[in-house]
Amino acid sequence: MEKGIAPNSTRLLSAGFMAILAAGVGFSIRGGILGDWGKQFGFTQSQLGAITGGGLTGFGIIILLGALIADWIGYGRLMIFAFGMHFLSAVLTLAASPIYNSMHASNPVGAQNAAYQCLYWGMFLFAIGNGTCEAVANPLVATLYPKNRTHYLNILHAGWPAGLVAGGLAAFLMVGKVRWEIQMALFLVPVVFYGVLCLGQSFPKSEASTHGVKFGDRLAEVGSLGVFVLCLIISVWFTQLCVGFNIPQIVGIIAAGALWLGISAVMKFKMGPAMFALLLCIHALLGYVELGTDSWISNITGNILASPSKGLLLFVYTSTLMFALRFCAGPIVHKISPLGLLFVGATCGCIGLSLLGRVQTGILLVIAASIYGIGKTFLWPTMLAVVSERFPKGGAITIGAMGGIGMLSAGLLGGPGIGYNQDYMASQKLQDTAPAVYAQYKSEIKNKFLFFPEIQGLDGSKVGVIRGKDAAVRTPEETQVHDADLHGGQMALKMTAAIPATMAILYLCLILYFKARGGYKPVHIEGTGHDAAEVPNKEPQTV
Repeated sequence: MEKGIAPNSTRLLSAGFMAILAAGVGFSIRGGILGDWGKQFGFTQSQLGAITGGGLTGFGIIILLGALIADWIGYGRLMIFAFGMHFLSAVLTLAASPIYNSMHASNPVGAQNAAYQCLYWGMFLFAIGNGTCEAVANPLVATLYPKNRTHYLNILHAGWPAGLVAGGLAAFLMVGKVRWEIQMALFLVPVVFYGVLCLGQSFPKSEASTHGVKFGDRLAEVGSLGVFVLCLIISVWFTQLCVGFNIPQIVGIIAAGALWLGISAVMKFKMGPAMFALLLCIHALLGYVELGTDSWISNITGNILASPSKGLLLFVYTSTLMFALRFCAGPIVHKISPLGLLFVGATCGCIGLSLLGRVQTGILLVIAASIYGIGKTFLWPTMLAVVSERFPKGGAITIGAMGGIGMLSAGLLGGPGIGYNQDYMASQKLQDTAPAVYAQYKSEIKNKFLFFPEIQGLDGSKVGVIRGKDAAVRTPEETQVHDADLHGGQMALKMTAAIPATMAILYLCLILYFKARGGYKPVHIEGTGHDAAEVPNKEPQTV
């Protein structure tokens, strides 16, 4: 392993790895117990999507905030804060069942809402811990390994699939044997590890800090145009908060607009690099397709295979593939460049999701999942590497903006959107084929997503019972419900395949853009303070 610029580079890389692993463990276990939550509390797919989205939304918000203050407060203090948030999230999440049980007999609707709030805000606190760790780890590793950022950011983010594997195996071994609360608490194990690794360590400053780049100049790397893209996503969160507090949604839109104007005024309305704004848009799509899909994939494939445990094992398999491949990013990227790697990944992601939305036999499902797993492997860390290589003056801010918008998109759009698509397609199919059965199995709660029509999905507690039955013992009505539920999941994956297809086109445009200018080149900072400038490296990378 290459030596970093600091004597404790390997230890700090390991701490970041374990922090991201903790996030992966929690994410994976949560995906495996969505069915338990739906069955115990009667949640619809849209409600479950909103809970998983809450976890990712908090993740995104805190990455953005953490990136703004990381170089000022210090990486070590932020890791202590993350440690505390992880423990508080466990307390709130584990309170859902006792609160629900104490209220259900006298107020079933209130009990469901109370459980929903515990899980939503528990996931939100968990995400704050995760986001703080990511706000530190990404710029830290980019700083520690300036000559090989793509490779080491991929190694850092190998902690994510490692966590998915650990959490998935734990869920597989414990499903039906122990309560979901015990499974969920397992993420605290890697939390303790990263806490120990960070004790007594000194953290280096980013390249921007070393060259004395001022806060305003770092923020200008995002620019008014980039902030506009971020505020578009944030406006979705603001409007959701308005709905929760019975405030007109227009207030949320106005607040997001005011936020954009305020930040732009600080930057004196400098537009900033158009390419960075484009990369933000692409990373928002990436957050939707990767993390949004991963929130549901084991649930959907488990339904296809008629076995939640097999769905989990398939998820573990693709995550293991992803873990192993992320250690190989360096040799690959030296041959085809970061943008070439991103193009190949997005293309494979589109093909894999399209196949997952169509196949129903075991071996074909494994092949489709393999293509999808290979496709998504390098996308997230390589996007962060491209930003750190092209916009080093931004320091933690630019790389944090990328991570933040990806997580916000996954939480506000991906998780809820794919859940909504499942509800919409399943309920439409059942209404068309068996309206009387739909009336029996529909949820009492109506769900809405963005500007799309309000719908009544299927009751999660009733559908959960059917999923657990063998096909031979289902009634004709239950078979109709099962088929509609399966249809909804696969159609949602087919619709999602359009996202990586769009990404592939945009990556191809960037490849052609750089090719016309002599090839993709990382840049570095020369000079100090206001005189600091980004200068291209001498040798271009292959495109």
